[in-house]
Amino acid sequence: MPVLYKKYRGSTTYHLVYCELIRAAQYGGLTTYQAVAQIMGLPLKGSHMGKEVGMMLGEISEDELAQGRPMLSAVAVGVSGSPGPGFAALARQLGKLESEAKADEMAFWEEERTAVYKAWAREFKA
Repeated sequence: MPVLYKKYRGSTTYHLVYCELIRAAQYGGLTTYQAVAQIMGLPLKGSHMGKEVGMMLGEISEDELAQGRPMLSAVAVGVSGSPGPGFAALARQLGKLESEAKADEMAFWEEERTAVYKAWAREFKA
């Protein structure tokens, strides 16, 4: 699989964002693009924030797919509680989504998010 993004890999910031996404996934929750931006030291809104957060989430999702896991970025959403258009665009770039229909994008996101939860679920022992 060709690498689409390569700005943040190996950096402390990459690992901090990765941990934020894993933590959300382990508890079946979500995090926001704004929380990711804050970790990255970016403004909490604007096109620069969106571009850089998208690049970071793209790198992490590429790495997850290379490890045979679903797109971890499925647990990152906007303030609306839904993923931005970049999530579906990335899924298409990575060959995981072919349809252009909005309904299919939402169904794909829900399936991918569920797969992320399953992949990263914490096992609680009694």
